[in-house]
Parts: sequence; C-alpha cells; structure tokens
Amino acid sequence: MGPLQNYLQGMSVQARRSLLAELERLDLCGSGLNGSEELLAGLRAEFRDKGQSHGRVGNPSRYFFEPLAPLLIDGAPEHANTGRIQRSSLAAIWDWISQHLLPAMARDYDDGTRKLILADRQSEIRQAADAFQAKVIRYLEGMFASPTGAGQIRTGLAIYTSSQTAFEDLRKMFIVLTARDALAAFIGALPSKIEQFEGESLKAVVELLDPLTERYPPALPFALTLVANRLKEPWQLIRLATKAARSKNVSDIAAVPYAIAISMVLDRIDDKFTAFRKALTQRQILVSRDILVEIYDAEHALRVRLDRLETSDWGRRLDDLIGAVTAAVDVEKNSLPKDVRHVLGSRSLRRHDQFADRAIHLAWKGRDVLANAAAYCKGLIR
Repeated sequence: MGPLQNYLQGMSVQARRSLLAELERLDLCGSGLNGSEELLAGLRAEFRDKGQSHGRVGNPSRYFFEPLAPLLIDGAPEHANTGRIQRSSLAAIWDWISQHLLPAMARDYDDGTRKLILADRQSEIRQAADAFQAKVIRYLEGMFASPTGAGQIRTGLAIYTSSQTAFEDLRKMFIVLTARDALAAFIGALPSKIEQFEGESLKAVVELLDPLTERYPPALPFALTLVANRLKEPWQLIRLATKAARSKNVSDIAAVPYAIAISMVLDRIDDKFTAFRKALTQRQILVSRDILVEIYDAEHALRVRLDRLETSDWGRRLDDLIGAVTAAVDVEKNSLPKDVRHVLGSRSLRRHDQFADRAIHLAWKGRDVLANAAAYCKGLIR
C-alpha cells in the first residue's frame, strides 16, 4: 500500500466520500487534476464494493430526493443553472440534513425506510419520504428566513463540500419540495414529447403554467425546466416569452412574466459549450460537431426572435458565449495543417445561414414592420 493509499485510509468514510464527490465535480467541469484517474477509480471501487453510493445517493435518500429527479443536472456548478439542481450537491445536502439538521429524525427515517424497501412496500416508502420531506421543509423555512439561519446552513454544508453551489441547490430543493404536489400534477399533465412548441401546444402549456405559478411564484423556473425537458428543441422555451410580449423588442419581452425563459436558454448554451470543450479534449470530434450545431441553432433563434438583442444583458451574454465558442473552434481548426479543412469549420453547421433561411428571416422582418405600421395607423384612426 503506497503513501497515498495510507493517507486515504486514515481519512473518515465521510471525508473520502466528499473527496470523491469533489474530484468527480472537477472532472465533470473539465478541470480534473492531473493523475487523478487512479485515485478516482480506487474511491469509486471502494464505495461500489461496500454497496454505498456517493453521488447516486443511497436508497432512503433516493426516495427523499425523488421529486427533484427531472430537475437534476450534471453540468458545471459555476454556471448559472436557473430552474435546475446539481446532482453532485445531493450527497452533501443529505449528509448535512442527516447529521446536522435533523439527525434523530433522519436516523428513524433511514432505518424505517430500509425495512420498507426490503419488503418492497412502495406506497409506504413514499409516505415515509413525504412525511420526512415535510419535516425538513418546516425546519428549512425558519432557517432561510433569517441571516443567522442561512449562515448556519452555509457553515454546515462547507463540512461536506467545497462547492459554492450546494447552498443555492438546497434553497432550490426547499422551493421544489414546498410545491411538490403542484409540480407533480403539472408534469403529469404535460405531453411526453412536444415536437412543435407553438399554436395550440403552446397555449395548452401556458394554461397549465399560469395557475401553478400564481400559487407558487418561486416554482416558475422549475416548471419551465419541466417544459424544456419535453421540447424537441429546448431553445423553443423562449416562445413562452416572445409570444406573450406585445412586440419582438427586447424591452417588451423582458417585461412579460415568462421572460426568465430567455436566461434559461442562455444557461443551456453555456452548458453546451462546456460539453463541447470536454468533447474536444477527449477528441470526440463528431460529438463536438453535433453540439456545435445545437449551439448555433439556439443562437439563431435568439437573434431572430428578439429585436435589439444587442442592447440587453441577454445579448451581451450571448455575444460572450458565442465569442468563446468561436475562439475554441479556431484553436481546434488551427491544430491542423492550413491545407486541411476541419469539420468544425464547415459553414453547413450554421444551418440557418443558408440562403433560404436568410430569405425567410427577411420576410419575418418585413411582416413585423407591416404589423407595427398597421398598429400605428390603427392608433391614429382611433
């Protein structure tokens, strides 16, 4: 056994679990430590052999976190993730709940649920999970309501993870569990797949969203994530904002209740860029190409459907993201000899730059000008 193994064996099980979670988080973000592969493999094997889980959360906690499942993401923690929760935060959150917030209740829940799991009594398992969720919500409500309580949460979570997102993910969990039943009914009423998010399909979703968000306003981003998960093309989420606005001007779109959908699409472009860089690092060029197409499609949708986008924070963020994408593509292209064309440099990846699409774009613009002129004239007549 080498020095590193001896050192690891001297750590507590909890510390080794936290170390593994942190190493996997760094690896996921493309910031993994050199030479960490052997360490990761050893730690994963340890928890697997013991029948334990660090990131996938053990059985009783899996039922506790079940309402969060459609909202979980394995993206980069430092990126904005409106309406989504980092999967890597769950282990630290569970450890904090079970060892600091409600240790006795958590122990009772864990012991009782394990017996129910062995007996496969699914209905009673979920009742137990619902009851424990209600207790956690009640305690968190008081703590989040005061600066002192919030500070205690931050300090407690820091014992189990160095990630700064765990606190916000716990706050998100609190919101989701508070609106648990309403969100479950909402997702149950959504179509399993939304091919085209416009017309009647858009109207039907809005009719589901409005009462939910009126009753639980903080749950809006999570409801929008549930919608985005059902869309064939997630960028179509922006239609909730653009269709509700009185014009395509970015200031009018920013004023509608569902304007947050624009930021959420930008979040997803950011995630796609992280995945793009990781695929490049692993020399998965065809995967990189497909991700790049998705990024360009989302960019095109935003630029076409929001007028004066460049004057907004949304536009500046989009410019920064696309600038970073372009720089990464240029670096990759320059890695090949000058006389060799790179697949990532193909103009066909920007599918909407083709002549027909540009003509359609101009037609849309012309239609908007006529519509605005008609509305103006109508106003004069009145």
